[in-house]
Amino acid sequence: MNDQEFWQDQKRSEETLREISTIKSRLEPVERVDAALNEGEELIALAIETGDSSVFDELMKDLLMCERELKDLELALLFSDPDDQRNVILSIHPGAGGTESMDWAGMLLRMYTRFCEDKGFDARILELSPGEEAGIKSVSVEVKGVNAYGTLKSESGVHRLVRLSPFDASHRRHTSFASVFVYPEIENNIEVEIQDDDLKIDTFRASGAGGQHVNKTDSAVRITHLPTGIVVQCQSERSQHRNRENAMKILRARLYHVKMEEEREKLSKMMESQKDIAWGSQIRSYVLHPYSMVKDHRTTVQTSDTQGVLDGDLDEFIEAYLHKYSNQS
Repeated sequence: MNDQEFWQDQKRSEETLREISTIKSRLEPVERVDAALNEGEELIALAIETGDSSVFDELMKDLLMCERELKDLELALLFSDPDDQRNVILSIHPGAGGTESMDWAGMLLRMYTRFCEDKGFDARILELSPGEEAGIKSVSVEVKGVNAYGTLKSESGVHRLVRLSPFDASHRRHTSFASVFVYPEIENNIEVEIQDDDLKIDTFRASGAGGQHVNKTDSAVRITHLPTGIVVQCQSERSQHRNRENAMKILRARLYHVKMEEEREKLSKMMESQKDIAWGSQIRSYVLHPYSMVKDHRTTVQTSDTQGVLDGDLDEFIEAYLHKYSNQS
């Protein structure tokens, strides 16, 4: 990195920096555990020599820290896919059901935002279309962090919510669906062939909740990829150029995902959970009434702490998914 020529090759420097970050993220917890165990040995020797048992409370705290670190290290070994280290484009779309489903999509956005905060991931909204009464019509979020895709790829699929509706005057029980799509973010230097003739680009005036304009120019961008029918849009920036750049980033990620899916189909190695997403094939159910339960239908992991899950506590579900499918690969 001290070599001036190192920074002249942008692709090489970016790849090297990412590799360094990954190596550091794996070495630092090992070093912390090693230091804690060495210090623990010294504390035990001191306690025996002086007959002071008070040090054992501090020792137990260090051992619990070591246990957590080792568990995280074990989990990191499961990130073996080349895409696992990539950043993520996460999109949420409500299913049929109007306001109910749009509100559920908004709840999922909050859940993933909390999860990313807890993991130290940087989550930035690229595009958000608010619902008329509540929730969202769609949202695309860029998530950056070590093993972001490896961590979040298990969330791709249909999520089902059962609850007493806050929008029903009779307060009846409703079932809502929302789909979550998780794509590895593709850098500009990775080849995903996109022909200009295949794109239909529209600009429009960005607006926020309540109809308040983000600005008074047509800065929002919508791009339609004609061969596949994929539509992406971005309105988070005031600059039309930046919005177009972010929309192309989403499009590249989605086209790369389609390409990878085609390869997996050819090789017959696609996981069961990666099959076509359709209503009735939900990956996880969140039941708030008549009882409290969140259940993952792929791993059978379940918990009654629904509020904790909706506040972003997804570790148990993600770890079970990684253990199950890494063992099958």
